[in-house]
Amino acid sequence: QVQLVESGGGLVQAGGSLRLSCAASGRSFRNYGMGWFRQAPGKEREFVATISRYAATDYADFVKGRFTISRDNAKNTMYLQMNNLKPEDTAVYYCGATSAWYIVTVTSQYNYWGQGTQVTVSS
Repeated sequence: QVQLVESGGGLVQAGGSLRLSCAASGRSFRNYGMGWFRQAPGKEREFVATISRYAATDYADFVKGRFTISRDNAKNTMYLQMNNLKPEDTAVYYCGATSAWYIVTVTSQYNYWGQGTQVTVSS
């Protein structure tokens, strides 16, 4: 079992920044690929960014150049640095953990999820 807890969400003006954290406990964090997804009201959960157990990364096109995913295996924590935020980034952000060794961008391949953290970007 892996328990995930997100933090760092909040209200920010357009153009501002936030850093989300995902703290993991349980089985060895370093053996999991990790990802960030988001879900806006009335919409499906969508892929944002992922980092594999080997630190390979991938991003959704709509966040490339603005968001950066990283992980600190010593702290069992993953991060999402979000810069130049836009109102359309408003959503609940979820972190997930996958046992796959390769890059995973679909929700069905994630084994564990956190409870989510709200990000609201005002115009």
